[in-house]
Amino acid sequence: MIDLHYWPTPNGKKVTILLEECGMPYRIVPVNIGRGDQFGKEFLEMNPNHRMPVMVDNAPKDGGKPLVVFESGAIMMYIAEKAGKFYPQDLRAKHEVNEWLIWQMANQGPKSGECGHFRRVDQAKEGDQSYAIRRFTDEVNRLYGVLNNRLYKHKYLAGDQYTDRKSTRLNSSHRCISYAVFCLKKK
Repeated sequence: MIDLHYWPTPNGKKVTILLEECGMPYRIVPVNIGRGDQFGKEFLEMNPNHRMPVMVDNAPKDGGKPLVVFESGAIMMYIAEKAGKFYPQDLRAKHEVNEWLIWQMANQGPKSGECGHFRRVDQAKEGDQSYAIRRFTDEVNRLYGVLNNRLYKHKYLAGDQYTDRKSTRLNSSHRCISYAVFCLKKK
């Protein structure tokens, strides 16, 4: 059984989407980030970065002691590999999935989050945010250009097979109209 230390954020949700798609049993261990649960000693021992989600696999494939994995992308790679689903084993296909997973984790997810953050800031209280809003809006638009160009040439972001990368993209872009194109076949 997998214990998922979780709060309903995009990073948490993408892991639960994959767990559901893989049909793997799991138990949610709430980590209330509004209360600061992620800063507790027990959580710090699992994740030195104080971020959720964190996964504890109490029955890893090697039969050893429980395995702790933090960072949503690493958790997704672990789950897909353990389940034998959504993560190709062919060298080139696997690294293509890795590239786009890392692209989302390092670019699309954080930049979209920063864009949303600065758009919601109370400018009367925090001062002019126009530079940050413009900067992150431009970057998110650029990233959607990268995404659109890729999907123009490929059925899915990472090749022509459905992989765990899709649930990352689908969940992280839930606020954007263009997210639906991700899991649809190119017309």
